Amino acid sequence: MNIVQITPGAGGMYCGGCFRDNALVAEWRRAGHHALMVPLYLPLTLDEPDQSAQAPIFFGGINVYLEQKSALFRRLPRWLLRPLESRAVLKWAAGRAARTRAADMGDLTLSMLRGEEGNQARELETLIDWLRTQPKPDVVCLSNALLVGFARRLKAALNVPVACLLAGEDVFLDALPDSARDTAWRILAGRCREVDLFLCSSHYFAELMRRRLELRASQVRIVPNGINLQGFTPAATPPQPPVLGYFARMCPEKGLATLVDAFVLLKQRESGRELRLHVGGGCGPADESFVAEQRKKLAAAGVMEQARFFPNVDRAAKLEFFRGLTVFSAPALYGEAFGLYVLEALASGVPVVQPRHAAFPELIESTRGGLLCEPGDVKSLVDAIEQLLLDPQRARELGRIGREAVVQDFSIARMAENVVCAFSHAGSVNGIGH
Repeated sequence: MNIVQITPGAGGMYCGGCFRDNALVAEWRRAGHHALMVPLYLPLTLDEPDQSAQAPIFFGGINVYLEQKSALFRRLPRWLLRPLESRAVLKWAAGRAARTRAADMGDLTLSMLRGEEGNQARELETLIDWLRTQPKPDVVCLSNALLVGFARRLKAALNVPVACLLAGEDVFLDALPDSARDTAWRILAGRCREVDLFLCSSHYFAELMRRRLELRASQVRIVPNGINLQGFTPAATPPQPPVLGYFARMCPEKGLATLVDAFVLLKQRESGRELRLHVGGGCGPADESFVAEQRKKLAAAGVMEQARFFPNVDRAAKLEFFRGLTVFSAPALYGEAFGLYVLEALASGVPVVQPRHAAFPELIESTRGGLLCEPGDVKSLVDAIEQLLLDPQRARELGRIGREAVVQDFSIARMAENVVCAFSHAGSVNGIGH
């Protein structure tokens, strides 16, 4: 199958969607498919070889911003814009992009959702012109629903079906300013009718987005996420002293403050007297003040010396990080669509404790690799973690069972195969070829 994967880059920020798409493209190529990864906005920051390195970056972040702000800029000849599209310039711009918030991007989001009717229409035509020079794809796959404004023109110009991965777009859209939020959902729902197939990583998120976007049942298929298992191995012996770990973006929404509060309480119990806290994951400029607050909280409680932070580590350091944990938790406060970090912990033989909401119950049920606690309830989280600290044998058994499930059902190879099967299945109705 010939697949074009279109993925927005996050500049200097770590992005779960970028990791997933990059691993998918690499696996498709290993399986003998022709897969082309096309980056948008900014360079991708990855912990594996960049599968998009040979393609230009389209919808360059600087051009997209200036086209939104200036009608004059939208009329400039294309050749004048090329210096702003180089990877070096876009890498420089990524620092500023890392400070942007959904609350500041209402008008730009609406424009991008409008596709060929938006202020960035010229960028879409440039992308299409380039894709016409490449081998004709069987399907174009969009990384998330915020890109569905592309679907109408891609289908008309290339005569190909369009698929879309769904993964947490609701959080971004709901954070838009009041003046843009309802309009964005309405435009998105209309544009989604033009997409042939949506792939969701969990039943929870599939049902949520089916309802909010009024999707047809035939448009949606469940394909659980997967990870590249290379290098994920359990530690030979459990760490001593025990270590509580967190690995996700260091932000309030992922529940880092909740975990820090839980650690402080655990240190006051006999079961947690020797416990250490390791916090890893993405930390961009917009997250630094929040992380500083958590450090101050730990210092005020007199436990900062037992905590360590590992921001923006490479893949080798991430693998070592997970091997050094006794129990893992990223108690996200919002409706997480999946949670790749759960798979990474379990692949390392580390049991997890996650909130009883969003996609976590079905993920824990399918892997049997951890415990559930009540969402946003620090005491419930503490009690669940304490169960594993007091029963190391049970903790190791949950980690072992969870790892077996991830190896069998949640590898990137299994996900890549399932996505191709979903494309092929949809092909009998929508014309997606082999």
